[in-house]
Amino acid sequence: DVYKRQLSADVDGWEAAADAIRTTDTFAKRASARFKAGRRLVGVSGVAKGSGMVEPNMATMLAFLVTDAAVEPRYLKGVLRRVTDETFNRVTVDGETSTSDSVLLFASGAAGHAPIRSSRSPGAARFEEGVHAVAESLAKDLARDGEGATKLVTVEVVRAHSAADAERGARRIANSLLVKTALFGGDPNWGRILQTVGAAEVRVNLERAEVRLGGVAVFRRGASAGPRARARAGRKLAEPEIEIRVDLGAGRGSASLWTCDLSYDYVKINAEYTT
Repeated sequence: DVYKRQLSADVDGWEAAADAIRTTDTFAKRASARFKAGRRLVGVSGVAKGSGMVEPNMATMLAFLVTDAAVEPRYLKGVLRRVTDETFNRVTVDGETSTSDSVLLFASGAAGHAPIRSSRSPGAARFEEGVHAVAESLAKDLARDGEGATKLVTVEVVRAHSAADAERGARRIANSLLVKTALFGGDPNWGRILQTVGAAEVRVNLERAEVRLGGVAVFRRGASAGPRARARAGRKLAEPEIEIRVDLGAGRGSASLWTCDLSYDYVKINAEYTT
């Protein structure tokens, strides 16, 4: 009876749910999107939690998405798989995993439109875009709220030999302790970035490669871009959201993901944590 009294059909209940699933999260994570399916206005909303031990593939991350759209179950599962691979599976806080990650998507059909059965159904494209927008917002919040984090970091690897090379390189950069601590300290250290890509045995054409930090090229065509470029990049690294873009000059593969820096507080939180 106590739990029944706490159930709510309005936004307050959704906010309470987002808050209730927090552990070491510093804020509740919610996102919503609205769009038309046929002639009906429908919505997608979601909540998520995750702050430490986050790199999906059994990580301590939970996400729950709901929609009033009418969607055939098999197609709904396909949408969730595609969206998850492009959002939640592109997040890493510390490269650590545990045993409890889940991403669930529920469709009630309450909007009353003709069911979306395939990619050719009216409203299908907008529906997937809406789910993607909500999932991406939540995924970024997971990285932004990494334990002890001070910066949301987007890592993008382009012109890799293959998509697999691009993703492997991006993950190695995002999980590198040397890179993450340099970001916390505001050090535009392109050497740390390139060495971890090399350690991943990803093909690099140094004569065509480029490293950009916050949009500033700090390495290009086999050499440092110089102290002035590093100074400009250092100022960019003081911002709360930054981008690492690595052009490997070796092909057409690309990949991106979200992570965060590694601060003193990450060590403190996990040094003091016990179960």
